[in-house]
Amino acid sequence: MGDREAAEYVIPLRWRADDELAEMTSYLRQLAAWIDVTVVDGSDEERFSAHADAWRGIVRHLPVTGSGAGNGKVHGVLAGVAAARHERVILADDDVRYDRPALIAVISALGAADLVKPQNYFTPAPWHARWDTGRSLLNRALGEDYPGTYGLRRSTFTAMGGYDPEVLFENLELERTVRAHGGRVAHRPGIYVARRPPSARHFRSQRVRQAYDSWAQPARLLAEAAILPVVLWCLRKRARAIALLGALLLVAERGRRRSNGRRVFPRSAPWWAPLWMIERGVTIWIALALRLRGGVRYGDARLSRAAHSQAQLRRRAETGDRSRYAESARP
Repeated sequence: MGDREAAEYVIPLRWRADDELAEMTSYLRQLAAWIDVTVVDGSDEERFSAHADAWRGIVRHLPVTGSGAGNGKVHGVLAGVAAARHERVILADDDVRYDRPALIAVISALGAADLVKPQNYFTPAPWHARWDTGRSLLNRALGEDYPGTYGLRRSTFTAMGGYDPEVLFENLELERTVRAHGGRVAHRPGIYVARRPPSARHFRSQRVRQAYDSWAQPARLLAEAAILPVVLWCLRKRARAIALLGALLLVAERGRRRSNGRRVFPRSAPWWAPLWMIERGVTIWIALALRLRGGVRYGDARLSRAAHSQAQLRRRAETGDRSRYAESARP
């Protein structure tokens, strides 16, 4: 356990405030004892300089270059993977907090996959983190949740030319692009990686933006658009309302129990799923309206496309259009 991992840990970030700088520095110092770390920093000049001072001698700290148009996080990923010194790479948002066993598990899983998808959980868990956990449980029960971290093979990522930064749902775009190029995506819902919750204010600001992601999954979009009418119909009779609540709790509990999730998701977690569902039933209609206005705000940009379809990306791979993304964000 004392050996360093032959892998790279890449963090794309863009901070507007440095409230978490001390905690982040402590985490980076711990990580650097286990693995080589690269932080790709799109913060303003003043904060970039402060980060460079805080992290000097701990990690490699790089700026984001290129046009920066579209999804800034993707540009950070493109630059970080291009600069990586190892074949096996861990991509992680700045709020992700690996322990050593989870880090080793993801790196090991890359032995048989091109992209590895673990499961995030919030710690600590204020009310809004528990609210969002309801979403994760439903996703786990009915399909797959989307984490803030992936393991990937650098050679696969380089061969496919990266992925499109002009999309909102960048995690789905990454997964679909890997598959379009013949790569294997390994879903590992039993590898649990901690994540620090956002502020309540940031959580509220993300409600509609996250609903807009469903434009990339038409079947899900239709199902979510039906939530509000179904809930209103069920509320007309107590028996229907109780049946709907019970069904939701059972589905969420299934997600909690999947892959021994009870060790990170508390017993109370399923009770937040109905609240999240009602929220999505409202915000999905706002997201539908925003499509008519040209998309949703993401940072300094407005993005209309949630993600490309699998068929679109497969056609793009077949035509060999694979280099323009990586070219746009070289370190």
